[in-house]
Amino acid sequence: MAKMDERLEKMVERYREINDLMMQSDVVSDRKTMAKLGREQNELTPIVETYEEYKKAVEELEEAKVLSKEEDKEIREMAQMELEELEPKIQNYLDRLELLLVPKDPNDSHNAILEIRGAAGGDEGNIFAGDLFRMYSKYAEAKGWRTEVIEMEDSEAGGFSLVSFKVNGEGAYGTLKFESGSHRVQRVPKTESQGRIQTSTATVLCYPELDEEDFDIDMNDLEIETMRASGAGGQHVNKTDSAVRIVHKPTGIVVKCQDGRSQHENRATALATIAARVKEEHQRELDEKAGAERRTKIGTGDRAEKIRTYNYPQNRVTDHRIGYSVNQLDRIIDGRLEDLMNALQLADQQAKLAGEQL
Repeated sequence: MAKMDERLEKMVERYREINDLMMQSDVVSDRKTMAKLGREQNELTPIVETYEEYKKAVEELEEAKVLSKEEDKEIREMAQMELEELEPKIQNYLDRLELLLVPKDPNDSHNAILEIRGAAGGDEGNIFAGDLFRMYSKYAEAKGWRTEVIEMEDSEAGGFSLVSFKVNGEGAYGTLKFESGSHRVQRVPKTESQGRIQTSTATVLCYPELDEEDFDIDMNDLEIETMRASGAGGQHVNKTDSAVRIVHKPTGIVVKCQDGRSQHENRATALATIAARVKEEHQRELDEKAGAERRTKIGTGDRAEKIRTYNYPQNRVTDHRIGYSVNQLDRIIDGRLEDLMNALQLADQQAKLAGEQL
């Protein structure tokens, strides 16, 4: 406990230092520094607040112990009641602090970029990709986050063969990173005349948006071309070379962006996206070489890993990594993901704690 207290005191000291820095005029005028300090402050706030509550409860416990030895019977009884109330309260604070001190991914506070692709099942896989896109969009809206489409390839039967989009919001990546993998749907497709249940899949890849200072990509490795945007959008789309396509030649990763208002905006978005995508691919290769699990102990995060099944006939959603199963598919596909996301984050924290104790 002494070691934990020492670590927590350093965090309190850093928290106060950040608060002082964010009051200085030269820092306030520096947008990047303010954003960086703001993220660090947000990460430290729940730890510092819980630690202060814990210390207050410990002080009250010590006072109650002294009073429990008083000669006055009534005072002793009141003190004993306080002890019985404070001891489990303190243990609860310790449990919360233990979870809060689990090492966090430094990218957790970042915006998230998601790519959804229709996979097995042909048209039905693409339709399901569209369902997932709407599910995440509704969830983001409920969280007060903002979504921006980066690339969208419509499917003739509905849905998308590919849709990539950015989710802007504090902690978006930390919440959505568990969505990477293969999502399986079991239902009767609209095109199925015999009423037979079909299994189809869509894949999701989630990675963090990088800060500008984290861009580490050689421009000589990029092939950049402009073209006319395709799809809905009227005369503006058809008459301007506003779409931007970037290929990272060493990896073959391709990003296309056409939903911005100008070629300049699409180029900036495409560059930021490909930088994040290349970094993600590099991290995946490093993890594979090291034989380590990627990003989280509740799953590899690989696009091919089967992570969840959406069973429409039984109105059931099952997350195979943590054994989470609920008969609330209608709620989940409508974007009400809070309980599922909380279960995934808790399982990740517990897995990390168990790993540290081995």
